[in-house]
Amino acid sequence: MDILSLIGAILGLVALVGGSILKGAGLSGLWSPAAFIIVIVGTIAAILLQTPMHTFRRALGIVRWVFFPPPQDHAALIARMLEWSTISRKQGLLALEPVLDQLPDPFLRKGLQMVVDGVEPETMRQMLEIEAQAQHHRDTAAAKVFEGMGIYSPTMGIIGAVLGLMAVMKNLTDPSKLGHGIAAAFTATIYGIGAANLMFLPMCSKLKGVIHRQQVEREMLIEGLIAIAEGENPRNLESRLNGFLH
Repeated sequence: MDILSLIGAILGLVALVGGSILKGAGLSGLWSPAAFIIVIVGTIAAILLQTPMHTFRRALGIVRWVFFPPPQDHAALIARMLEWSTISRKQGLLALEPVLDQLPDPFLRKGLQMVVDGVEPETMRQMLEIEAQAQHHRDTAAAKVFEGMGIYSPTMGIIGAVLGLMAVMKNLTDPSKLGHGIAAAFTATIYGIGAANLMFLPMCSKLKGVIHRQQVEREMLIEGLIAIAEGENPRNLESRLNGFLH
């Protein structure tokens, strides 16, 4: 689990609820079914209008990375590729074939299969780079779904506040309802701005960071696999791959 994400989510909730209590609004001041429907449902409606189905599905698939990012151990991966390099230099590229069934990562398995099949290094680089860029584009587009929600939700909050004030204007003849009505109107603004800055935009930034690290890992894999295919000295390979750790 990403501990910083968990701490951030808890502190965001504490800041919102604690601030409401300390300011005298209380917990009841944060609850408004009408504001929830306008802001949250409205934001979801807007993002569904904007996003293709496959991108939205991918966004739902990677949202867990905010708290449970894919495990990445570059040092262990470098050690494994150095082992493959040593085996291939001593026994030939075909000696790596038994390793294929042990690889859970489809990208790595595909790349090593190319090495075993004797695909030309330049051809291998082009094919793997195309796949890596395509995956990076798909994941980045999915992360931007939450960025879009962070853009739309404050606007939906303003719409909710305006609708609330319209309701207040209809009750100007009853002063006892004005204070409650105005407070309820501004609750929608809190929902919109709070959701954007405490949830949607931070989630997008976190996901983009995970996606960037995955892209760096794929670039490292491409360099390592091509070096193995070319029969590069393991010591030189280690020096090249260690550059990705910094």
